[in-house]
Amino acid sequence: MSRDELLAQLSAADFYLIELNLYLNTHPTDAEAISLRNTMVKKAKELREEYERSYGMLLANMSASKVPWQWIENPWPWQTKFNFALTGENL
Repeated sequence: MSRDELLAQLSAADFYLIELNLYLNTHPTDAEAISLRNTMVKKAKELREEYERSYGMLLANMSASKVPWQWIENPWPWQTKFNFALTGENL
């Protein structure tokens, strides 16, 4: 999977988790939603690990680093020219 595809899938998974969290705040006994959230937590973790194995750290405080310290290496995930375009156009 390409860098752009991984970032897009990870962003979608993280967004989905936020939405599920909000839903569960008002529907705490919805077992199906809890199960779906748990599945998405696992999926997002797998995508994040795959990204970091292939392309480096996503978060300095949540990621292991190889030697030398990888966080200072460019490009960083949020840099527009190395990120995916949500509209299909280059930002």
